[in-house]
Amino acid sequence: MPILEFRQITKRFPGVLALDNVSLTVERGTCHALIGENGAGKSTLGKILAGVYTADSGQIFIGGHPVAPTTPLAARELGIAMVHQELAFCPNLSVAENLCLGDLPRRRGFIDRSALRARARALLTAVGADIDPDLPIGTLSTGREQLVQIAAAVGTGAQIIVMDEPTSSLSAAETTDLFRLVRELKARGLTLIYVSHRLEELFALCDHITVLRDGRHIATEAIASTTPARVVTQMIGRELRARTPAHLARELGPVRLSATALTSPGHFTNIPLSVRAGEIVGLAGIVGAGRSEVVQALFGLDPAATGEVRVNDRPLALGSIDQALAAGLGLVPEDRKRQGLVLGLNCRENTALAALPLLTRFGFVRRAAEATLTARYATRLRVKTPSMEAITAGLSGGNQQKIALAKWLARDCDVLLIDEPTRGVDVGAKAEIYQLLDELACEGKALLVVSSELPELIGLCRRILVMRQGALAGELPHAAFSEAALMQLMAGLPAAA
Repeated sequence: MPILEFRQITKRFPGVLALDNVSLTVERGTCHALIGENGAGKSTLGKILAGVYTADSGQIFIGGHPVAPTTPLAARELGIAMVHQELAFCPNLSVAENLCLGDLPRRRGFIDRSALRARARALLTAVGADIDPDLPIGTLSTGREQLVQIAAAVGTGAQIIVMDEPTSSLSAAETTDLFRLVRELKARGLTLIYVSHRLEELFALCDHITVLRDGRHIATEAIASTTPARVVTQMIGRELRARTPAHLARELGPVRLSATALTSPGHFTNIPLSVRAGEIVGLAGIVGAGRSEVVQALFGLDPAATGEVRVNDRPLALGSIDQALAAGLGLVPEDRKRQGLVLGLNCRENTALAALPLLTRFGFVRRAAEATLTARYATRLRVKTPSMEAITAGLSGGNQQKIALAKWLARDCDVLLIDEPTRGVDVGAKAEIYQLLDELACEGKALLVVSSELPELIGLCRRILVMRQGALAGELPHAAFSEAALMQLMAGLPAAA
């Protein structure tokens, strides 16, 4: 008998039918993949099981018995936990306090700090996370925060764990550790529902795969009976073909962005780089190598940064966002929810944020011009939203990413710094974003792209710079691209070894 069954689950949000009579079963002790384009309903189905949302109609059965988890606490009592794609912690509290927030150990009416640390260490050790439990969680990288959330889910003793894009922020080493953990949990009889856009992960870890499209169930098959190409076709309803970026065949323009001896104490040292008009340059390296810190410093977010930076051959004062904006720089950050968007604003307002100085007259926003500009870029990026007045928080992760990109396109920046352009984005939306970045390069923009996905950089860039431990380890031209060469540089070995 299946441990879990969804029967005709339907869920509506304002203007959106997120799930339409979805039915499927999950076998005990297996890893069951959920895949589909952004907005297909994958995360919504997982959140209904975890008690975050309540289905409008339909039933859930666990072990043959009907259940209705209306809150995360109710789901936890049923043996269900969820690792969310977007991290939800109290940033000013410690790792230990966040891990034990729902059940803080006490002694004589006061929090027992010793027991708190011991419990947190045990939870972290269970997932192989070497993290100091006394650190404020807001000081951790996104990848390490993800590991803490996985530790919290495993530590509840749940028998069913929903993992929503668990590797979207993890390094290669952290991903390997997660794969080991998933296999261990399966061996202990736990059941995992694994939501991911990374097909290679699903085919490496999962036993069965369910494809959703536009809120409907398309297929459920054994992994051994299907192929990645078949799954992609089921997801998007068409065959997806690889294409060579058009900008690679075009002649480059003048240098748009250059840096010499760019340094930030404790983060990176003596970084040289340049990006020309019409060029996409990649920035690779393991998590913690300093990639994100470099683009943040270029954008003026690091007051301690030193070195010489020039934009369009004019010197740029470091440590000033205003100067960076005036010079024509734009930054799409890694964490779109905390740094790239204001989730409480609607799509129109978020898209217009960076361009407000261009849309304002006498201190007032020209609403007609704003509506025209934002609609143009929403159409260009194929943002799926009921309207531009819809609240951004209600969009899928991929469509939120498109809004974060549209914000800077609306400002018409000469130089775009893009950190993890397709984090948490499905293969169909990835192809659209790759095409967009290629088009921007063909239009003469200069793009510096940070990505943890080496195939992404290989398929998109003209050159790739590799960072290791805060220093530039090497540079590869397009003709020398290979994952092996990049990984050798990332590991501190000569690329030609």
